[in-house]
Amino acid sequence: MTTLPRRGVLKSLPLAAGAVLTASSTSAHAVPPTSAHALSRRKEDPGFPQPETRSTPPWTSSLTTRLTVGFTEVVLPGVGTVLTRTYEGAVPGPTLRVRPGDDLEITHVNTLPPDTAGSHQNINVPHRFNTFNLHTHGMHVDPTGDADNAFRAFEPAAEPGGATTHRSRVTVPAGHPAGTFWYHPHHHGSTATQVLNGMAGVIVVEGDVDEVPEIAAAREVVLCVNELRLNGGRVPDLTSEGAFEGLAPTFLVNGAKNPVLTIAPGEVQRWRIVHAGALATLSLRLERHTMHQIAQDGITFMAPVASSTVALPVGGRADVLVRGGEPGTYELITDGVGRPLMTMVVTGPPRDMSLPAGLPGRPTRLPAPTRTRHMAFRSHSNVFSGAFPNAYRILGDGETPHADAAAGPRDLSWGRFSPDHVNHRVRLGEVEEWTVANNSPSHSHHSFHLHTNHFLLTAVNGRPLTTPVWHDTVGVPPRGTITFRLRAEDFEGRSMLHCHQLQHEDQGMMQIVEYAR
Repeated sequence: MTTLPRRGVLKSLPLAAGAVLTASSTSAHAVPPTSAHALSRRKEDPGFPQPETRSTPPWTSSLTTRLTVGFTEVVLPGVGTVLTRTYEGAVPGPTLRVRPGDDLEITHVNTLPPDTAGSHQNINVPHRFNTFNLHTHGMHVDPTGDADNAFRAFEPAAEPGGATTHRSRVTVPAGHPAGTFWYHPHHHGSTATQVLNGMAGVIVVEGDVDEVPEIAAAREVVLCVNELRLNGGRVPDLTSEGAFEGLAPTFLVNGAKNPVLTIAPGEVQRWRIVHAGALATLSLRLERHTMHQIAQDGITFMAPVASSTVALPVGGRADVLVRGGEPGTYELITDGVGRPLMTMVVTGPPRDMSLPAGLPGRPTRLPAPTRTRHMAFRSHSNVFSGAFPNAYRILGDGETPHADAAAGPRDLSWGRFSPDHVNHRVRLGEVEEWTVANNSPSHSHHSFHLHTNHFLLTAVNGRPLTTPVWHDTVGVPPRGTITFRLRAEDFEGRSMLHCHQLQHEDQGMMQIVEYAR
């Protein structure tokens, strides 16, 4: 057992589920106890699934845990038995709850079989589907070393039946915003396949917004939306351009198809919604109810914003408050999906709960920029030979240069990810304004994601927003643009930006950002 500062002697805590291991245990099958408030939530609504919760113990400043990845036969309510890659044998993986100033220490165990033989001269051909790493999506943490480093590779054992062990240590800064984030693998070439297998989990950073009286009184519900593309009871590997075409998305909420959540009339619940899919966008509507959004991508608003629709690009998150209306049954639906994501039943004795008037949000203002950048997401169809004929590129300022300019779109390097080329150098503390265009005639669904730092979205299609919004992931409209301001802070080193339609990212729509003083 690792000894950490301010940690006393830890004793096993018996749980209702029968687990007797503490959150700091690192034995082969250690499962940290769920928090008391998680157990309380389950008692209130035992029929609605919640991911297992692993929290920093109150007497320490470190959450030490283990995430084992392997093929698992998982019984998914409403779907059936599926063979898929999982964290800890479940879809989604455990919810990790930390506080500003904590260390998140993870032992990763890779029990997946060896990667298939052969090497790829083209880094932007999907490959090594059993190699992964860790990305703490949206968190403002160190992108280097053993932290949120997407350049690492957690390879499987060389022989079937073996396992390898890898470690991450992510320090949450003392001033980190309280909010909803998530973790998923980010090894270039295998990200889409693994996330579509359900390899994802929620990260909650606790803090000031949780202490607002109306929010503290609300029941908290995690809604992790996974997107699986199933064929014959499993998700195929991305071994060709069309591997996922024709496979309808199977959307799960906390590992179940259309689970049922109860709420009392007048009761207020706080929903932490995470779009942990890989390909499709979500446009969420709750029948005959208004959702009062209090945060976007982990950044709290200055006041709740009432809306009938909450739009989430792949990787986006929203915290919303929902107040139960008249008794009845209501569906949470999204465009393009023939059945609800989940069902809400309003039932029971009425309650009289209120919504907050103000919130401890981040101001939506940055100084005038000292530098501008312009870039464009651009796809070219049927330009290469082989199983992956399309090119997914980021062009404009900082584009990866041609290897052979005469080849035109057939150039394998131009505008595509290169692990040896830094596309953008961003100085800490300086304000920049970026405009990102979607110039793809086809494959027009692109979402922009920046690692390490949030950015302030100020305009869409050249039209200024009435109130700018902080994001780490935002959809770029087809044939349109987004404009945002960025002030990178605190952390130096190489990081990434990319399209979060993850098949596009695996095939080259990604760049390296280097933060420097």
